[in-house]
Amino acid sequence: MFNTPEGYRSGFVALVGRPNVGKSTLLNKLVGQKVAIMSDKPQTTRHKIHSVLSRNDAQIIFLDTPGIHKPRHKLGEHLVDVALGALKEVDVVLFLAEASDPPGAGDQYIAEQLKGLKTPVFLLLNKIDLIKKEEILERIHQYKDLAPFAEIVPVSALAGENVDRLIDVIIRYLPEGPQYYPAEMVTDRPERFIMAEIVREKVLHLTSEEIPHSVAVVVEQMQKRSNGLVAVNAVIYTERDSQKAILIGKGGKMLKEVGRRAREEIENLLGSKVYLELWVKVKKDWRNKVGDLKNFGLFEEE
Repeated sequence: MFNTPEGYRSGFVALVGRPNVGKSTLLNKLVGQKVAIMSDKPQTTRHKIHSVLSRNDAQIIFLDTPGIHKPRHKLGEHLVDVALGALKEVDVVLFLAEASDPPGAGDQYIAEQLKGLKTPVFLLLNKIDLIKKEEILERIHQYKDLAPFAEIVPVSALAGENVDRLIDVIIRYLPEGPQYYPAEMVTDRPERFIMAEIVREKVLHLTSEEIPHSVAVVVEQMQKRSNGLVAVNAVIYTERDSQKAILIGKGGKMLKEVGRRAREEIENLLGSKVYLELWVKVKKDWRNKVGDLKNFGLFEEE
């Protein structure tokens, strides 16, 4: 813990919502830099990521949880358990929904999980930049009775609209407490984890519907050489030989493009030149095997 002034506030805040409502985009905007990967494909987030926002008067530790959805395999079941379990560990819950859509069955399911909580729950209507101002009030009216919300805050995670106001409101609900992390720290995840997530993000961006959720990435080696170059060896695991062929591409074209995009971002992360070597391997039906989920760091025992 660190020395803090009188009246300093700190606490933990969970982001929950259906897949693909913008939780990772909002998280990155809240902490001021990219700590969670983003994609327009659902169920991008697989981990309960701790991200840190530090101010002179407060520190907020955000938990970006996997999207709550109807699971189809053991990985999906675990992701939902992680998301729901996070609700019991925090001081504030942020329920993120899309302002462009009325509440659906997924929103109603999540709202049911929130009703028994003693923790304050905020309703955040995201993507207000996509609708007219007069539609926002209508959408608030449609959502407000789903659960006993302590606050309702319309936001645009992409544009940053109302994000500063949201931070101020969150801090009002936090207890007085210590500074848990150094002020310059923005995530508790190690560099290897972030590099693996960057590679996975590029796969999500570049591949079709068949591939994204069957992929896991493991950074097996990271070595800083005497000339300052950082050598990184990572393996992309998938479930079928046909998926491996797609990931490699004709003449290795797809894998080279994944590597090129990932290397550029990893160099920005590390502030060093990077030699990135990628391999693709098949682990059949890994999403239904607890042993593989544990080996890939996707099944974290609390």
